[in-house]
Amino acid sequence: MNALIEFYQNLGWALTALVVGTFWLAGAVKGVIGLGLPTVAMGLLGLAMLPAQAAALLIIPSTVTNVWQLANGGHLRGLLQRLWPMLLMIAVGTGLGAWWLGINAGPWMTHALGAALCVYALSGLLLPAFKVSASAERWLGPLCGGLTGIVTSATGVFVIPAVPYLQALGLQRDQLVQALGLSFTVSTLALAAGLAGSGALGGAELGASWLALLPALLGMWLGQWLRQRISAVVFKRVFFIGMAALGLHLLVQG
Repeated sequence: MNALIEFYQNLGWALTALVVGTFWLAGAVKGVIGLGLPTVAMGLLGLAMLPAQAAALLIIPSTVTNVWQLANGGHLRGLLQRLWPMLLMIAVGTGLGAWWLGINAGPWMTHALGAALCVYALSGLLLPAFKVSASAERWLGPLCGGLTGIVTSATGVFVIPAVPYLQALGLQRDQLVQALGLSFTVSTLALAAGLAGSGALGGAELGASWLALLPALLGMWLGQWLRQRISAVVFKRVFFIGMAALGLHLLVQG
């Protein structure tokens, strides 16, 4: 407990308020569109701290909300049988990336985070819908998994190229939501292992991450309430535009 108090004392009141507000907003985005918690958290916290610090804070909120997401839908066994090569390569790619690049490698990772956010936003705004054939899925799934792992280890963002790939598989809506939760859970756990191996995830960071869970859950509840009352299409477009602007800022300013 003393280590946890010291952690937030070192952050200061302004950064602590940023952490709480960020996870509340990130949870709300996830509640509306089913994804976006780590992306929003890494993007906003990246304005004030290094990616390794931001990634450590998102471990518990991301894990809990993604396990909640993957546990609902009734398609888990089938998705595991279909997606295990991709999921395995996410873990392998994250491990190799943590050893090769390391999210704790320095300020240049903030520029990498900005680039990842820009790519993600532009893919969401501009990328046309496409389908992956069964024959291509055999090699494209592991390739996308490995690339997602490397991006995860460098930036803490695990949506590129996993999300566009999963969206191209022709899954039903409930299957897609559950598949996203499954992919994000594996990415989060692999990221946690990489951070722990580099010394960036200790007891104080985990305790601080547990405290970030409450605003994330409150935000997610709000987002689920909003989802029934606003256009998800319009909200998603605004979300991608915001991520593009934030990513460009991080890319240029660092």
